[in-house]
Amino acid sequence: MKTSTKATIRAFIALFILTVIWGYNWVVMKSALAYAGAFQFAALRTVIGALCLFAVLLVLRKPLRVKEIPTLILLGVLQTSGFTGVLIWALVEGGAGKTAVLTYTMPFWVMMLAWPLLGEKLKGMQWPAAALSTMGMLFILDPFHLGADKFSMFLAVLSGVFWALSVIVAKKLHQRTPDLDLFALTAWQMLFGSIPIVVVALLIPAPAIQWTPYFIGAVIFNSVFCNALAWLLWLYALQRLSAGVASMSSMLAPVIGVLAAWVQLHEVPNTTEFIGMTLIATSLLIISIVSIRKHTPIDPAMGQD
Repeated sequence: MKTSTKATIRAFIALFILTVIWGYNWVVMKSALAYAGAFQFAALRTVIGALCLFAVLLVLRKPLRVKEIPTLILLGVLQTSGFTGVLIWALVEGGAGKTAVLTYTMPFWVMMLAWPLLGEKLKGMQWPAAALSTMGMLFILDPFHLGADKFSMFLAVLSGVFWALSVIVAKKLHQRTPDLDLFALTAWQMLFGSIPIVVVALLIPAPAIQWTPYFIGAVIFNSVFCNALAWLLWLYALQRLSAGVASMSSMLAPVIGVLAAWVQLHEVPNTTEFIGMTLIATSLLIISIVSIRKHTPIDPAMGQD
């Protein structure tokens, strides 16, 4: 077997492991909230996750110093405080599967926000993709039958918006400073973004954390596997696979999240939710195919925290 073929196979294996980690983590995060408040868990996840990334930087002997500190602070507020903090808040009352799907509407929001912020207008197949995402969100949110989890679903959509804004900020930052190390960028933005979450966790009353084996394992899984290991796998895959293939494969994470929540948490989607999830999945597939045909480079910052 040729060396290039072996490298491609290893990259696909890395991407598969990464997708399973990100997908199954929705169940882990939802289950962990039985033992701690949302902001307590989010604070532990982000602070320890940032420390893990700094540890990787030291092991790899990468420089810790970075430029563009104000932009990194903004990125931290959007990516870590906004995206991560809000999605964990959404999981308090929202189902893991629905929250995953609504959060992964991020590519739709990138398209919509890139129009006013980057001057990138929707073209061709992006229009039906946008329409399908909108319809999918309406089916899942079901505004005509408001239930107890509607606020959590709003938070899930909001987390996707924060994620999209962070991608746009990261894209502008990369254009200004193309030599900025992504690992250092991620570590610093996560550290900066964890500060507001820690403050909120200290200010908002919550029951004492139950340090059960499961909760400790959930914190380790989120901090070590979903941060340090996941970023190593993500960057490894991006170096060896086309942007469109990597992007499309990573979009399997919410599918795994829905299936895992169905099996482990018994979250069975109703008819309208299933239709909505299918519409959003179709939209994401169209967006990925358009990226492949246009050879659009994927921003590495589209990886999760």
